[in-house]
Amino acid sequence: MINLSAASSAATSATILPFNASQLLQSTTTLLHHKRTPPTSSSSSSSSSIVCVHLHSPSSLRSNFSPIKAMSLSQTLSTAPSHQPHSPAPGNKQVLISLSDKKDLGILGTGLQELGYTIVSTGGTATALEKAGVSVTKVEQLTSFPEMLDGRVKTLHPNIHGGILARRDQKHHMEALNEHGIGTFDIVVVNLYPFYDTVTSAGGIDFENGIENIDIGGPAMIRAAAKNHKDVLVVVDSEDYPALLEYLKGNQDDQQFRRKLAWKAFQHVASYDSAVSEWLWKQTVGDKFPPSLTVPLSLKSSLRYGENPHQKAAFYVDKSLAEVNAGGIATAIQHHGKEMSYNNYLDADAAWNCVSEFTNPTCVVVKHTNPCGVASRDDILEAYRLAVKADPVSAFGGIVAFNIEVDEVLAKEIREYRSPTDGETRMFYEIVVAPNYTKKGLEILRGKSKTLRILEAKKNESGKLSLRQVGGGWLAQDSDDLTPQDIQFNVVTGKMPRESELRDAEFAWLCVKHVKSNAIVIAKNKCMLGMGSGQPNRRESLRIALRKAGDEVKGAALASDAFFPFAWKDAVEEACESGVGVIAEPGGSIRDGDAIDCCNKYGVSLVFTNVRHFRH
Repeated sequence: MINLSAASSAATSATILPFNASQLLQSTTTLLHHKRTPPTSSSSSSSSSIVCVHLHSPSSLRSNFSPIKAMSLSQTLSTAPSHQPHSPAPGNKQVLISLSDKKDLGILGTGLQELGYTIVSTGGTATALEKAGVSVTKVEQLTSFPEMLDGRVKTLHPNIHGGILARRDQKHHMEALNEHGIGTFDIVVVNLYPFYDTVTSAGGIDFENGIENIDIGGPAMIRAAAKNHKDVLVVVDSEDYPALLEYLKGNQDDQQFRRKLAWKAFQHVASYDSAVSEWLWKQTVGDKFPPSLTVPLSLKSSLRYGENPHQKAAFYVDKSLAEVNAGGIATAIQHHGKEMSYNNYLDADAAWNCVSEFTNPTCVVVKHTNPCGVASRDDILEAYRLAVKADPVSAFGGIVAFNIEVDEVLAKEIREYRSPTDGETRMFYEIVVAPNYTKKGLEILRGKSKTLRILEAKKNESGKLSLRQVGGGWLAQDSDDLTPQDIQFNVVTGKMPRESELRDAEFAWLCVKHVKSNAIVIAKNKCMLGMGSGQPNRRESLRIALRKAGDEVKGAALASDAFFPFAWKDAVEEACESGVGVIAEPGGSIRDGDAIDCCNKYGVSLVFTNVRHFRH
């Protein structure tokens, strides 16, 4: 008898008692060909997926029984009955097709069949090909083994992978295939389970279903074919079917074509694996900063040039799971105008991110990523005019963004509005961006200019991971999503701001977070009057903002993205002397007391937000 026990951590011992060699061989062969079945209700122990068999002959039996010569595994297998798989005829051209996305499958199958290829396929792909009138050899005819484990195992077999991986220029590889009756594959066409679409579907998916949608056999075949691309063409994208058929019709041997397909195959698998990795990390730890991070990028367009004409550039869309339906300029719809440039994307992103922060109808005008005009009004026409008026010189050639629909009336105003500087020059813009447009509004805007880029965008979701490149690495941080509703404006001076002044301080504070540091914004009645940006010292940014605001600074609110390091004879005192009514800043300087004393002297309200808004 042979005593068997199944365990995951230890091999079991089988004691052989007296019986003849033929019985031993029969029993051993039975074990090697045993197919695991679920235990019956009468089973006394649970089954295991692995059975370890160790044969030994106790010394106490050697004197009484003839010795049994130990057989190697290969010897045992050679004596065991075997299935005879389908063997392709010598010189037969074979293609393996296994697809989840069956777009244009019939066209591909028909084209390959007409070129004399034998098509080997799996499950639903084979059925679809047959319905299209294409002759198919099913994978199990090659493997002599049925699909098993709910489809988890069907192509993971030497008769498949041997035919893909064998190098045609290696004699011993080809001899090995001949010895085992394995035919070669010349083409492998595979795409993967729709894991990305499944885990990002609107209804969501539970963990077990997510796991079951992770493809195993597909990536294995793709990687095998891509590695052996010198001999095997690998296709993962239906867009490449026409090029493949043309290549085959020409009997070409273009290694660059093969390498390009191989690159695409490895990239396809890499993106797939990054989605699985991202999803699984969120299902386990969930921390926003994993020890290793892969960001899958997909080329959206080649750009004319980068920031400057001598720099080449391209635009990529982030295909991370976290970015699915998460809004932003990258996924905006362009309805009209010239192709977007590198700088267009940067400016449109800045304008859209700023205008999306406001809850009331708002217009934002941006130049070189800085908002030069911002206004909120119930009447969006008035908001638009005020935003342009804040700095009409900068607004000319800028980007104008709205957080509400652009209708016919607003479109006409955008098209016809004259510059406040002379009342004659029609305002020119590079881009208009809004959440949506009426049919008539879009028609009118298209008539403003052939080059005007009209974008329809969805608001960026909060809580995104913000990435920025530095030489040799990347910085990652939470996006700056705080709004006035998320913080406290703490009055630290004797003079309390009026309600209108406090609302203006909140408005200015929301604007200043979108201005490059050092940043100062002056605002009144929910309208930006002036801003200073990007100066190495805060005092210079203040002076720029005051100059733009002019006489309207009296009683206005001033917001600073960071604390004032000095007060007397510096920025705080200059602001007070200009006539501002309230100053909003984070606080936190060792000289905060000086700022408070200075504001008290001039009768200006000072509020601390305890939140800094640096933007570099």
